[in-house]
Amino acid sequence: MPNPPLPSSFNPAGIELDRRQGLSRQLYQALRMRVLDGRLTSGTRLPASRDLAAALSISRNSVVRAYDQLYAEGFIEGRVGDGTYVAQLPQATVPVKKLSTKVSTGFSTGLPTALSTNWLDLPVVSSSKVIHSGALGRVEKNHLALPPSGPPRAFRVGVPAFDLFPFEVWAKLNAAFWRKPDLQQLCYGDPAGDARLRGLIAAYLRSSRGMQCSAEQIVITSGAQQGISLCAQLLVEPGDGVGIENPGYRAAGHAFAVAGARLHGIAVDSEGIDCTELAGLSDCRLAYVTPSHQYPTGVVMSLARRLELLTWAERTQGWIVEDDYDGEYRYSGAPLAPLAALDRQGRVLYVGTFGKVAFPALRLGYLVLPPGLVEAFSQRRAVDVRHSEVSTQAVMAEFMAAGHFQRHIRRMRRAALSRRNVLLDGWPRGIPGVGKLPSVAAGLHLTVRVDSVARERELIEQATSVGVEVNGLSSYWLPDTTLPEDQRAGLVLGFAAVPETAIESALARLREVWLPV
Repeated sequence: MPNPPLPSSFNPAGIELDRRQGLSRQLYQALRMRVLDGRLTSGTRLPASRDLAAALSISRNSVVRAYDQLYAEGFIEGRVGDGTYVAQLPQATVPVKKLSTKVSTGFSTGLPTALSTNWLDLPVVSSSKVIHSGALGRVEKNHLALPPSGPPRAFRVGVPAFDLFPFEVWAKLNAAFWRKPDLQQLCYGDPAGDARLRGLIAAYLRSSRGMQCSAEQIVITSGAQQGISLCAQLLVEPGDGVGIENPGYRAAGHAFAVAGARLHGIAVDSEGIDCTELAGLSDCRLAYVTPSHQYPTGVVMSLARRLELLTWAERTQGWIVEDDYDGEYRYSGAPLAPLAALDRQGRVLYVGTFGKVAFPALRLGYLVLPPGLVEAFSQRRAVDVRHSEVSTQAVMAEFMAAGHFQRHIRRMRRAALSRRNVLLDGWPRGIPGVGKLPSVAAGLHLTVRVDSVARERELIEQATSVGVEVNGLSSYWLPDTTLPEDQRAGLVLGFAAVPETAIESALARLREVWLPV
């Protein structure tokens, strides 16, 4: 029996699927590519899943899964009673000769290679005067507060469910490494990091995040913060403008400010960072963003906004630092493709970390860089730390190669979802001055609005009095923000740090102090 004809507006020619690999993933990538390069234009009607499955001789479930991911990322949309269409997307203003999801190698980095030694000529002065000189003065104004002391408790932000980490497995792998270490590994190593670990990270990102990257593009770091700091050191000159989300991750802003940047707080709306506001800054050629789950508002950047941001970087020859700090945690469908997977011009520097799937004290992260930047970043990192601690890298490589890493991610995602649900179900209703809880489709925290900063502080003090940690949203804004102070108020709550019973206990204590008698 011949295959049914497809609508004339869609031609599946050229879609070749390898039956030895995941069919839905291949179909998703093929359709996404056609949307991005214009072969499938906005408004094009796609065939029903049954018809496309028959035309490609694959199961309907494979097509449905591919369509679901395209829906989630905003590439396609459904019209009630009228089928599925390619979504209306912004047109790129920069011509692209050939679409590629690989980062470009054909540009000059323009990075300085000399280290300044001018400080050697300075006279020795007291520390009270030194602290007011350029770099030290910036550190005084832009440093990180000490972390909360003691073990995790509800509702600490930025901490995963590391009570579930397989420490016994890790201990066995660590013991095996030190029982008979490779003597070569105990010498000074590659400042970019362990070659095996870099290869496994690249394979993981290709399979789970859709990034077409290689081991040679990866530089291992001591956590995400060092990766951000390296970006600041090498991409920013004193006086340069840097666009950061406002509210946002203040530690990233500190890194750029210490490098001498002028911070521009860019508003965040329901689709992510405001690219129109960013484009209006004449001195800004670098933007720092958290698109998978904006920190701290929880907004997931829309596909249209992602493409708009990439177009800005291409047009200005600027850089995007993408912090994918908790991209593994998505509770509806697969994690969204990061900006780095959509980048066609090599303008995105991707910051990843193991701290949100293992534990923060591991201090293990990585950068995925455009190829032309790798050597400079490796050289700059070597000046600070020479190279990474060897056993942690070797053990993590074996942990990934043996399949423990992927299993642990699935376990962590299930745990975070369960703990999120306990928080949402048990949240006290009718708290004076507190808004409605948002829906939480991703990440490890949520943010709820509060009527005023005074009320925010009162709620935090009451929570502290009963042993519950709550962060104030007002602390995530830049000091020079023009938005009225009371419109910056809110509560930021992490929900993954402690088990469900501890969350229920904390909620019970909050009801006692937050709800009027």
